[in-house]
Amino acid sequence: MDKNLIGGSTVLMLLALLEEKDCYGYEIIKELKERSQNVFQFKEGTLYPVLHRMENQGYVKSYRAKAENGKERKYYRITAAGKAQLAAEKEQWEVFSGSVNRVIGARGFA
Repeated sequence: MDKNLIGGSTVLMLLALLEEKDCYGYEIIKELKERSQNVFQFKEGTLYPVLHRMENQGYVKSYRAKAENGKERKYYRITAAGKAQLAAEKEQWEVFSGSVNRVIGARGFA
């Protein structure tokens, strides 16, 4: 998959996952891979800079907690600002993907 295509939707996907529940890094990587049927295979070196940028922008907040196995992990939680950004990103995605589908002649789009 072209990295430019993925890059434009990374924040949207991360915020959507974190809206469902707080997650730690490897859990995010695993969820993205599973849900996308192996299309999105993020590496830690790709994911963490995005999470740190989102934290600096106030979209997510990190905290440390013990996982089910007793190991301490760094979790990420969506903030109110992140929820507002997610709504904006979803709206932009709907406009963008609908427009692309109309241009390429996808069925169901008039």
